[in-house]
Amino acid sequence: MSFPHYFESFDYAQMLRDFPVGEPFTAGFARASREQIRQHQNRLFMRCIARAAEIPFYQRLWKNHGVEAGDIRSLDDIGRLPIFGKSDLMQSLAEHPPYGDYHGWDKWPIENRPITVVHTTSGTTGRPQVVLFSPKSREVQALLVARIWRMQGLQPGDVIHSVYGHGMINGGHFVREAALHYTNCLFLSAGTGKETRSVTQIELMRDMRVTVLVGFVDYIRQLAETARELGLEPGRDLPVRAILGHVGRESRAALSRAWGGAEVYDWYGVADTGPIAAEGPDRDGMYVMEDAQYLELVDDSTGRVIDDERPGDMVVTSLYRDDVYPLIRFNTHDLSAWKFGHSALDYTLRRTVGVLGRSDNMVKLRGINVYPLALAAILNDQPEFAGEYICRASRDASGRDEMTVIIETRGAPNTRTLELQQAFAELLTRRVGVDIKTELVAQGGTAALTQIDSRQKPVRLIDERPKAKA
Repeated sequence: MSFPHYFESFDYAQMLRDFPVGEPFTAGFARASREQIRQHQNRLFMRCIARAAEIPFYQRLWKNHGVEAGDIRSLDDIGRLPIFGKSDLMQSLAEHPPYGDYHGWDKWPIENRPITVVHTTSGTTGRPQVVLFSPKSREVQALLVARIWRMQGLQPGDVIHSVYGHGMINGGHFVREAALHYTNCLFLSAGTGKETRSVTQIELMRDMRVTVLVGFVDYIRQLAETARELGLEPGRDLPVRAILGHVGRESRAALSRAWGGAEVYDWYGVADTGPIAAEGPDRDGMYVMEDAQYLELVDDSTGRVIDDERPGDMVVTSLYRDDVYPLIRFNTHDLSAWKFGHSALDYTLRRTVGVLGRSDNMVKLRGINVYPLALAAILNDQPEFAGEYICRASRDASGRDEMTVIIETRGAPNTRTLELQQAFAELLTRRVGVDIKTELVAQGGTAALTQIDSRQKPVRLIDERPKAKA
């Protein structure tokens, strides 16, 4: 039996033309006219529509909303299609085990089926979701990561240290592929603190002369503390010059100071879509990778597309997924807002302000929406804050929702602990606009709850409120 190997299963040269990397992107597509960008997007979008129309998940989803593939004649018609989210994918998995029916992977006979990469989500809220990649979609994801790093100043002589997790989760694997396939850098695949102990990671950084850190910044920040505990000074003993990670609402100034003045750049994506947007060297918003992703901001309560400065859910159509697992109007439930104005880089790409929080991780307290992720930006300005926290939502007998923020602080408890606790509570209450309680713990005191040593994204909310009955 013969069957296509990885790189025979798609047109690699055409992929590079559709999704350039390096100077062909920064000097080419990123500066194209809006009309040229729209034409590119429309061409790829219609390929995705044709493929999705063959897949049971989309046939069912569209039919339930009174839409047929023939109704979609161009990208201008995208608003006629329904938005879907993680819950729809999980229902597909439950009804069509073990892989669900949202990918179309089983269309081909086995001998002609493209090699398929299988990953899952972490499954922290239940059964892990299966995420499938064709070789082409896998390579585009890796290329986008490398494109972003190179746009942010990655050089061939850099030594990259990655703290992305491995196992069944996608992150650590595809960033490794990004470095190996699309940069000339050395790459250390250290993983989380559970995979490679924090002390060992610092020793590797010292011995290998690491210059760039990549990953989620919660753990990167913690590693700076570990280095100092070992008597090593970031910036002097550890020559890290840049952190290319997921910054979100974290204080980049505090993170930079922790790493001896390292440059900090943000980028954003999710497991299903891959990279969506990233900062450029101007650090003036997040440039959307518009050749590969069509991004909409949507009011979650009304489903209406937002074109002004109001925040909304990021709804993504991945224009490169036209074979296995198309993604058309997928709601990430991450909140952002558009950034308007002229780009200092003369890029014509649309920009967002970055991630503001999650609409599905929101706690409503006395009419005020509280986003646990957004609290980091408030806490990071306080010198006593040690960098880690977790929110606990509860409901009392009267039905009143409360939130307690458990905060790690520096130093041992002393007579000022109650005073400091009150100061944190007053700060959060004033900035958020609703009463918030606080509890102070020593450094490391939230680790068991946030699972920071074993997860790429630490848990920020424990919701103890009774669940609504179906």
